[in-house]
Amino acid sequence: MMTKEFVDKISYEVVGAAINVHKKMGRGLMESVYHECMKEELNNKKLKYFTELTIPVFYDEKKLAVRFRCDLFVENCLVVELKAITRFVLEHEAKLLNHMRLLKAPKGILINFNCSNIFKEGQRTLVNEYYANLK
Repeated sequence: MMTKEFVDKISYEVVGAAINVHKKMGRGLMESVYHECMKEELNNKKLKYFTELTIPVFYDEKKLAVRFRCDLFVENCLVVELKAITRFVLEHEAKLLNHMRLLKAPKGILINFNCSNIFKEGQRTLVNEYYANLK
């Protein structure tokens, strides 16, 4: 059974992985480089994840021909979107919230590697009603 404690632990591990990648690689690289580094960090931490997960979209119980793709879906509870951008914009949060809703994930993290400090300015954590309903 998934608990808030479990989801928070996974979140902590993922942010720690991002900090490690940022310390080793710095800023200014392409998102795809950070993505590969994050996969290595998650493997080192023995975390289970899907990468470039295709998320189906349904309308009135009919599967649509459109799909979303999420960068990382960790331990079936945490959606992670990776960026290498100047700054976050509202569309990034909206996309993350949509992925969380479609995957029924209680928590999501936006991580921007193009910053000075991941912990202070390079990550945003979002929760939803699935998180609120966890014990």
